[in-house]
Amino acid sequence: MVRIINYSDNFDRTMTMPGYTQMIDEVASMREGHQTWGAINPEYVVRMKLQNRFTTGLEIAQYTADIMRRDMAAYDADPGQYTQSLGAWHGFIAQQTMMSVKKHHGSLNRRYIYLSGWMVAALRSQFGPLPDQSMHEKTTVSDLIEEIYTFLRQADARELRHMFVELDEARENGGDVDSVIQRIDNYETHVVPIIADIDAGFGNEEATYLLAKRMIEAGACAIQIENQVSDAKQCGHQAGKVTVPHEDFVSKINAVRYAFLELGIDNGIIVARTDSLGAGLTQKIPVSVTPGDLGDKYCQFLDTEEVHNISELQDGDITIHQGGKLCKPKRLDNGLYAFKEDTGVDRVVLDCITSLEHGADLLWIETEKPNVAQIAEMVNAVRKERPDAKLVYNNSPSFNWTLKFRQQVFEEWQAAGKDVSAYPDPAVNEMGLMDVALDDSELCQEADRLIQSFQRDAAREAGIFHHLITLPTYHTAALSTDILSEGYFGDEGMLAYVAGVQRREIRRGLASVKHQDLAGSNVGDDHKEYFLGEKALLAGGTANTMNQF
Repeated sequence: MVRIINYSDNFDRTMTMPGYTQMIDEVASMREGHQTWGAINPEYVVRMKLQNRFTTGLEIAQYTADIMRRDMAAYDADPGQYTQSLGAWHGFIAQQTMMSVKKHHGSLNRRYIYLSGWMVAALRSQFGPLPDQSMHEKTTVSDLIEEIYTFLRQADARELRHMFVELDEARENGGDVDSVIQRIDNYETHVVPIIADIDAGFGNEEATYLLAKRMIEAGACAIQIENQVSDAKQCGHQAGKVTVPHEDFVSKINAVRYAFLELGIDNGIIVARTDSLGAGLTQKIPVSVTPGDLGDKYCQFLDTEEVHNISELQDGDITIHQGGKLCKPKRLDNGLYAFKEDTGVDRVVLDCITSLEHGADLLWIETEKPNVAQIAEMVNAVRKERPDAKLVYNNSPSFNWTLKFRQQVFEEWQAAGKDVSAYPDPAVNEMGLMDVALDDSELCQEADRLIQSFQRDAAREAGIFHHLITLPTYHTAALSTDILSEGYFGDEGMLAYVAGVQRREIRRGLASVKHQDLAGSNVGDDHKEYFLGEKALLAGGTANTMNQF
């Protein structure tokens, strides 16, 4: 029995197929019914089938949705079973991430890929580098999902090809054939769930539905959508954010669910993100039909002033009836309405409860700093109404993690009466704790310990099911390129590449050192031999420089 194992066997995470030998027998039997198929080798057919186990994006979406649902159930039973992902802006980056996880940790259990709208805007738009304001082409995200899964399936093809070579050598040299076949039958695919960012839906609910369909057809099992205004969307960690009333957001949650159901992905996952903690403005005032309904609750957060006399109003002013009083909402010159100060937490809680009550599966609360207690306060409030509430959390590179955790430790020590006189007071010098001279100090080591345990602590105490870093590979690409450029264009010359890149690749066992093999050259050679036999013109052989590695 061939199993596509995508993680541990704590749950049934397998996609069952006949065993390698049985599959060969089945193809051989089928070939007997076709007199003109004499040149077709049944074993080669089986190898190609195993190297491309997923033929459509919908197959991937269903398979990965099953994985996420089971992982969510596992987390509910044990918060230590949280999941993680890194953001990818190219198929190759996603492929290398999963290959590295598999190489270093032995399994892809509870590891996903995150597809960040920020990185799509900054790195994949045909308009050029853009800010995270939904200005990139609508289909860029769905195209990238398809690209990522193409690269992940190629990783499968390459790794299985190496096993097939081992099998051939075992047969030729009297090796343990059964052992190799068993490894083939229990192969773990690189295809993992993608959480895909649809931003604020890229238009009205119909536009959201159409784009969601494209993303699901490409393979997405989880779609993240936020409650900002679609035509004025901002990065979650910048100013100027404008939210929409709940009815508008719920309509888009419905649109995504309809897309999942239409395509047969009945257990697709919707991640509802709220930006209300950092958003002080709303686009419009909702209609309230009955006291205490969603429209009424939303309006209670508006910054208003009581109107005592009609003479206090100017032409064009808007008034609402609120608590038995006539009130005028504060309206900016651009027509937007302001919320009362210090209502962000309450708005977040209402957003989360409302989203879960209207079909969302997971929540995303965008915060201004990584603080477990702050996140836990909001999640615990949500769980009073929805005990099953779980978060996807952005471990954002927009946070200065070093500074924020050092400040947190300073404040905690100060509140506990511990002597902090040896350290710069953040209230006086905000950046003082970043001094490199403090790196080995007790305070800074404690801060690093908290950073190291942040994901575990937040999963246990703050309901975070999934931890992600939105744009890490944006920064890793910049850093590695800076290091290489400094040396190569300086005195190190070629040694900068050899010592800093290639030699490290070799010694870390990275597949990329044999870049031709990784790009599919050997798989292509196999196909040529399948199709043409001994007459095939092959790229491999003794003269191939990959043999140097």
